[in-house]
Amino acid sequence: MQKKLSVLIFSGLILATSHSVAADKAVATVNGKSISQNVYEHYLKQANSRPNTPQGGVSREIIINELVNRELLYQAATKEKMEKDPDVIFQMEQLRINTMIQGLLAKMAKSKQPSEADMKAEYDKRIGGANMTEFKARHILLKTEEDAKTIIAELDSGSKFDELAKTKSTGPSAKDGGDLGWFNPGQMVPEFSQAVAQMKKGDYSKTPVKTQFGWHVIKLEDTRKPEPPKFEDVKNQIAMVLQNQQIQDYIENLRKSAKIEIK
Repeated sequence: MQKKLSVLIFSGLILATSHSVAADKAVATVNGKSISQNVYEHYLKQANSRPNTPQGGVSREIIINELVNRELLYQAATKEKMEKDPDVIFQMEQLRINTMIQGLLAKMAKSKQPSEADMKAEYDKRIGGANMTEFKARHILLKTEEDAKTIIAELDSGSKFDELAKTKSTGPSAKDGGDLGWFNPGQMVPEFSQAVAQMKKGDYSKTPVKTQFGWHVIKLEDTRKPEPPKFEDVKNQIAMVLQNQQIQDYIENLRKSAKIEIK
């Protein structure tokens, strides 16, 4: 476990994010070179933010050992004059550019926090006023339109939908009698969702429904309107959506005022 975690931490050491560079005490030295408390705290925070972090966080020993390894490799790279290698120069320039961009976006996010009113308006638009209807349906997936029409004729003659699904459907839900469970329209391809939305509970489709997967015969079993999440529960996600939109608008304005030539 410790070995796996160590590799994950070390792989993150090259992912730079903003942190204080003020002089502070050393947590270790390597060949006379100090590893500062600031650096240690930066990578500790980064390691503890990773998935599968052990309860109680990553130990000080693991972080310091990885930082020692990092310093040893850096000193070896310096000795080999890797800073003059063309590939290294190129990669360092890309890292410099990316770090500056990350700094700019972080500055924007900090200075342009969405207001409570803006977040509430976005909530009302996306969630509070949205059509939250969910559907419970079954379907029989066929390869051709003619096969689907044959199934509809059998249903008209009194055959049971779930039994036909088990024996005729080519979809993975065949074993469950075509049962798709509860779903919202966004979980299905548009053609399927549109067909279901026009049906009444208990009805099956009288004409085959074509999607990228084949031809469907659908039975709508039930509908419901689930309780939408409360504003406070999704407030942080809404803030992120609004901040991302601000960034997109900022980039779009930059593009409008720039002279761009695609070659």
